[in-house]
Amino acid sequence: MRHKVAGYKLGRNTSHRRSLLRNLVTSVIVEERVETTVPKAKAAKPIVEKMVTLGKRGDLAARRLATSYLMTNEAVVKLFDTVGPRFGDRNGGYTRIIRTGWNKGDGADKAFLELLGSEKVLDEKREKRAEARAKKVAETKKAMEEAEAQAQQDGGAEPVKDEDKKE
Repeated sequence: MRHKVAGYKLGRNTSHRRSLLRNLVTSVIVEERVETTVPKAKAAKPIVEKMVTLGKRGDLAARRLATSYLMTNEAVVKLFDTVGPRFGDRNGGYTRIIRTGWNKGDGADKAFLELLGSEKVLDEKREKRAEARAKKVAETKKAMEEAEAQAQQDGGAEPVKDEDKKE
């Protein structure tokens, strides 16, 4: 029995579990939203909350603690520059877990672990992706039209030459 034993083992040894959680927390801070299994989300949620609290503190000691845990400098910069100030007046509850569905292979419950207020950031990302997609489609369409025009010019000129050769 595991009475009063905190935390999740996640079917991994200590070092693997630690690196998994560090990577997951770093991804949540950088991407603002990550899809993972429910137990992993529940295990990572308190760590993300602690990192946001460090980001709110903003002093050198907090920055060093965050740097020692997070995997990239990009995550540390984002934590202290954007995420921490965003939750400046809030006392906890910086994340939420939204259940989504199941893995097709093993049936594991999936969930989004996301920072509150990430809707705006995610909408901006979606708009940028949509603009990039539209631009790429327009470029492809233009290239296809040019290729067709070139083929018609070449095709229109070649049959005349072929007919001239036949006669």
